[in-house]
Parts: sequence; C-alpha cells; structure tokens
Amino acid sequence: MRKRNESVTVEHERATTAPAPLDEGCSLRHSLRLPAADTGMKRPLGRRYGLWFRLRKLIIWLLGVYIAIPFLVKLCPAIQAKLVFLNFVRVPYFIDLKRPQDQGLNHTCNYYLQPEEDVTIGVWHTVPAALWKNARGKDQLWFEDALGSSHPVILYLHGNAGTRGGDHRVELYKVLSSLGYHVVTFDYRGWGDSIGSPSERGMTYDALHVFDWIKARSGDNPVYIWGHSLGTGVATNLVRRLCERETPPDALILESPFTNIREEARSHPFSIYRYFPGFDWFFLDPITTSGIKFANDENVKYISCSLLILHAEDDPVVPFHLGKKLYNIAATSRSFRDYKVQFVPFHTDLGYRHKYIYRSPELPRILR
Repeated sequence: MRKRNESVTVEHERATTAPAPLDEGCSLRHSLRLPAADTGMKRPLGRRYGLWFRLRKLIIWLLGVYIAIPFLVKLCPAIQAKLVFLNFVRVPYFIDLKRPQDQGLNHTCNYYLQPEEDVTIGVWHTVPAALWKNARGKDQLWFEDALGSSHPVILYLHGNAGTRGGDHRVELYKVLSSLGYHVVTFDYRGWGDSIGSPSERGMTYDALHVFDWIKARSGDNPVYIWGHSLGTGVATNLVRRLCERETPPDALILESPFTNIREEARSHPFSIYRYFPGFDWFFLDPITTSGIKFANDENVKYISCSLLILHAEDDPVVPFHLGKKLYNIAATSRSFRDYKVQFVPFHTDLGYRHKYIYRSPELPRILR
C-alpha cells in the first residue's frame, strides 16, 4: 500500500509538474508574439497622437499670440504708430540716396535741408526733361536757380514705407519731368536717410519747410502739391495751413486718398482684427492717442484751391470708396465753391491698383 501510494504520489506530481515546461514554452511563445503585434498597432497610434498633440499645441500658441497682440498694442500705442508709418521698412534696400542717378535720374540733385534743430531731411530735385542736358554735372546752386525757370513745380509727398527712391515713385518723377515739371520730393524725418522721429506734426512741418524753400526760389511759377496714400494726409494738412495763412498752392492733387486714418485702418484689407471684439478700443484709439489723425475729410472743408483726386477701382490698400467719399465731401464744401474739384477713377481692368496710376497714358491730358 505504501509503495502504491508513493507511485500514485509520484505520478500525481509528474502530472502536475509535467505541463510546466509546456506552459513556460507557451508563455514564452506568447511573450514573443503578442508584444510584436501590440507594437505594430501602437506605433501608428502613437505617431498620430504625437502629431495631433504638436498641432494642437501650435494652434493654442498661435491663438494666444493672436489674443495677446491687441492688449500689447493697447498698452504700447507706439507700436500702432510704427504700423501706420512703416518708416522702418526701407525698400528698395541697398540704394545710396545720395546718388539718385543710380536710379536712372541723371537730371536730379540730392539736397539736405534742416526744418528744425536736430532734424535733417533728404531732398531730391528733378528738373524738367527739357533741362536734362544742361543739368549734367551741375551743382546744387544751379539746381536751386533752375527752380526760377519758366516751368511749374510739383512738391511730391510720398506714402508710408520705403523712401523717396522707391521704384514706383521714381517712375512717377520721370513721367512728371517728361511733362515739363520740376519735381521736388523728400523723406520725412525718420524715413530713409532723414534724421528725426516720425510724427504727423513733424511730417507736416517738414512739408511746410520744403514748400517755403521752393517758393523762395520759384518766383511766380505755379507750385502744385501731390500727395499719395498716407502722403495725402500730409498734403491736406499742409494745404489747409497754407490756406489759413493765405498762401495757397496753385492746385492740390491727391492720389489714392482716404477720409481719415481711423476709417482707413478700419477698411484696410490687411487688418486681420477688424472683426475682433473691441477693435476700435484696442487698435483705433491708440492711433488717436499717438496724435495721428490725418483727417482729410475735415481738412478739405478749409482748403481753397483747385483739387484733383485720382483713384484706381482695384486699389487693395486704400479702398476706392474712401476716395469717392472724400470727393463727395469736398465737392459740397463751401471752401471749393470758386474752385474746380475733379475726381478721376481708373477702371479695375487697367490694373493700376495702389501705386501704378503713373502708367496711365491719359495722365498728361488729365494734368493739363
């Protein structure tokens, strides 16, 4: 009995212990197979999850920046002023403003004038094409004396960004010179190689100083003021002041004008915040706080000289309807009752946009 029990016990132990290697083998095989299958499934899932996590993180970061910018502008109005002037954008780069001949202006002289202490502005004077041969190799004194010749003078006030050497500006000087005009243009304080800090008051004073400098040398020759884009704000500021002191120019030409800087900022197609809650409070009020108004719509009510407005229907920077609105204000103003007010639109198909009206073959006829 004892032997039988022992044999039964041994057989029972074998029976219970024999499958152990099989289980271990099975477990080993499972441990070798299952993780491989799991890894194959987890890798794409992990990759997708990691990509989505990074994308979500980027979206949250961009959203945070988008929301933070209005508060930053509100706290630092000087930022908004910089965006209005864009005087830090110098295009084209790497040109020497002391050498206008490098831009194809062989009958142009570079001056430097000083409107105020610690302020110096760079000026270009292009003589009429008829004087081109005589102008070669001449000094500043000759060019100043040439303003007294029997040719009308245009004082050109450029818009924001860039310098007096901008490509489209240079092309306009050439066109006006070929039509028999002296063209005097300059960079406001803080633009190009002009020294000083930009402000609406400073820009207007610079323009007044150059106008008086021209009148002191041009005698009885007609002097016209041409403003483009932001320069129209400077131009109406200047002409209003000239009319108030009873020394108006012979005519005012506004190319791509707006009504006032608030409406222009609100209508600007590049403004990604125009539908942002509190847009006026965040963005427009800081402009006013910085002393920037450029109120063309108010200025034209005090201007007494002929007015010509040029505007392209496809202008992407200053919407066409603002130029038309300004014309309607001027046309009904009592100050223009004895003067001609004209609005010349340029059809979308012509493709003149914001700064290529100089290409119009009709421009000589319009100016005459």
